[in-house]
Amino acid sequence: MRIVTDLTLRAILVDDEELARGFLRELLRPHAEIEIAAECANGFEAVKAVADHRPDLLFLDVQMPKLDGFEVLELIEPGPAVIFVTAYDQYAMKAFEAQAVDYLLKPFTAERFERALERAKARLGERRPAGELTVARPPAERPQRIVIRDGTRVHVIPLDKVDHIEAQGDYVEVHSGGKGYLKQQTIAHLEATLDPARFVRIHRSAIVNLERVARIEPYGKESRVAILADGTRLPVSKSGYARLLEAMDDSHGKRSSTR
Repeated sequence: MRIVTDLTLRAILVDDEELARGFLRELLRPHAEIEIAAECANGFEAVKAVADHRPDLLFLDVQMPKLDGFEVLELIEPGPAVIFVTAYDQYAMKAFEAQAVDYLLKPFTAERFERALERAKARLGERRPAGELTVARPPAERPQRIVIRDGTRVHVIPLDKVDHIEAQGDYVEVHSGGKGYLKQQTIAHLEATLDPARFVRIHRSAIVNLERVARIEPYGKESRVAILADGTRLPVSKSGYARLLEAMDDSHGKRSSTR
């Protein structure tokens, strides 16, 4: 394993607290090989800074205004060695599932910081293939919104505003309020992050918000179509129909038990 020490490395510091960014600056001061390319106080700034500067190192807080640290990772190109810096210990497992180099829990010592930095340099020296930084959220930590990058703009769509999702090759089109938003993600990967009690895969190319289903009608001899509240018609496969009925039964049972 080669440890990178002889090259200038660009770093970006992302934290909504100025004092926290200042502490990182002080810790990096003795490292002449590291250039701080940008500092960001929220997730939107971080996404733009990463696109502009293409850093080698990303020091990333978790809980921030506008976008959290994991949503930032969803929107940036793979490449930076990511060190999470946070006061919350409950996100450590998720951070390592996202292939983060290290997880610094505030408050931390200079010695602990140095160990994390050496790990980051080692990761960069390995020249790991592109695409390694992917976010896999376990079932217990379902997202409550979908973030989508559209050029320089970022759309944040709460899940309860999502009507349905359609596959478009390696992309998905998220439909909300009569508009469609393209996200570079396969429908299978997105399905795995969603709550199956709320979102049902009714066809290999479609996921529907259960609350938006108005009715199901026959279509042809053995096919069915789901009619949504806004009039959208979506094909329903045989296995999708079974999943839809099961989800509806579960939903009805939960409503009845609360009465």
